[in-house]
Amino acid sequence: MTQEKQMTEQEQQEWVRTQYQAATKYLAQKGLITESVADKESRYLVPALAVWKLTMTDKSQCWVICGDLPTDHSNVDVAPDAREAIRHFALKWQMQAENLLRANEQDQNKFAQLLIGRAEGLYKLYENDSLWNMS
Repeated sequence: MTQEKQMTEQEQQEWVRTQYQAATKYLAQKGLITESVADKESRYLVPALAVWKLTMTDKSQCWVICGDLPTDHSNVDVAPDAREAIRHFALKWQMQAENLLRANEQDQNKFAQLLIGRAEGLYKLYENDSLWNMS
């Protein structure tokens, strides 16, 4: 087994900054312009994923997930906190994958399998109490 190099504090901060930029760029491509981030409610599992609670210029809010997985977003109403947002995305991706597999289009099967794998990983993170016990 190879030893993974630990990221320095500076590398971790750069990773978080890069993920924030990826999240806001993703939203901009959807026509949503970010005004602010709720730092205390957003969560990062460096270097795997970031869950952002963002406020748009129209005052709407959404959860955005990005990192080593597909970037996605949902209205803030789907979850009261980042942990529940992760659960929401896991379930959403399972349903999307099911629909893709039902369509039985060869080029979509690979993406469906990726979604299934990431959804299962997300759900394990959701279930891991030690990640969420923050004072």
